[in-house]
Amino acid sequence: MEVISLAIADVKVLIPKRHGDHRGFFSEVYNHDAFAKAGIDLTFLQDNHSMSGPKGTLRGLHYQLPPMAQGKLIRVTKGAILDVAVDIRRGSPTFGQHVTDVVSAENWKQIFVPAGFAHGFVTLEPDTEVIYKVNALYSPPHERGIAWNDPALAIDWRINPTAAILSVRDTKHPLLRQQPDLFP
Repeated sequence: MEVISLAIADVKVLIPKRHGDHRGFFSEVYNHDAFAKAGIDLTFLQDNHSMSGPKGTLRGLHYQLPPMAQGKLIRVTKGAILDVAVDIRRGSPTFGQHVTDVVSAENWKQIFVPAGFAHGFVTLEPDTEVIYKVNALYSPPHERGIAWNDPALAIDWRINPTAAILSVRDTKHPLLRQQPDLFP
């Protein structure tokens, strides 16, 4: 497996090997020991699977507070996303900065977003399916969000902002500077 650190080194892209023949392919997409050697030594407790019908569906920016903070391992099994991770660790040299990468069924990348980051994605193709592992269970009392279109973050979502398809909940998140609940 190839491991690449993004501009914020704690966020990593992982590219598992695919072995193919006339029948299709086989790929080991998660192996605890291999991930631990890559610096991702977590026990994942929950798998999530989302399907977004229209291109331009935007989910995020989401995170959970400690003690239910989540590290996430994201992969796409159908379609493509622009994945976004925003550093929300107060005192971090990269606080308020973000990294992005395209993750798709075609490029077979996975992205690891550790706790201490807000996470979101926008679909670049219709009928996109995203599967992600988390190392803490979903906890509504610990769930928070940041406005996806916060001008201070200046995220280029690669879509027309007026065409973004959002949940009602994702239209109501505060700006980063208005969010009192962040990571130390």
